[in-house]
Amino acid sequence: MQVAVRVDRVTLDTSTNRFVVILRDDVKSRWLPIVVGTTEAQAIALQLEGILPPRPLTHDLMKNLLESINVEISKIIVNDLRENTYYAVIHLKLNKKSKEIDARPSDAIALALRVQAPVFVEESVMRKAAVIERMEESELEAKSDRPYGEIDHLEELNIKLQKAVREERFEDAARIRDEIIEFKHERHQS
Repeated sequence: MQVAVRVDRVTLDTSTNRFVVILRDDVKSRWLPIVVGTTEAQAIALQLEGILPPRPLTHDLMKNLLESINVEISKIIVNDLRENTYYAVIHLKLNKKSKEIDARPSDAIALALRVQAPVFVEESVMRKAAVIERMEESELEAKSDRPYGEIDHLEELNIKLQKAVREERFEDAARIRDEIIEFKHERHQS
């Protein structure tokens, strides 16, 4: 199953000095952080802001080439996550024939934004890597003020996760999310 997402923003993870694109699933209040290179971050951010560069960037050139030969990008899908690397495919249509092209998610997203193609993420990838927005900020603050003994380990991890998200430390958030998954798995095993 594929989850429709929107490209929410590109941000700098201040703890690692790396750019992160945020894909948001508004239906289930989840977001997926994907680390991207500087060039791709710039290409995505410019498109999100509606800024046209004076000369075409690489993704603009790709769009122009595809349009000139009547190839349509029907959608892109972030379809896998292996060893902390995301994978994507671009779905193309030409004369009622379909073709899938392997791509880095950052390039696929930059291209999808330029042609206004929908962006999807496989549910299996969302389950592995998405962060769920669970608590309102006021709830989070109230819980973090309680004495440590009153907070179980899972709740503590969720508070740390939400704080990392608020502070846009997305790699820390991903690491904490992985700790939560591991903790739940260990608890389920016992």
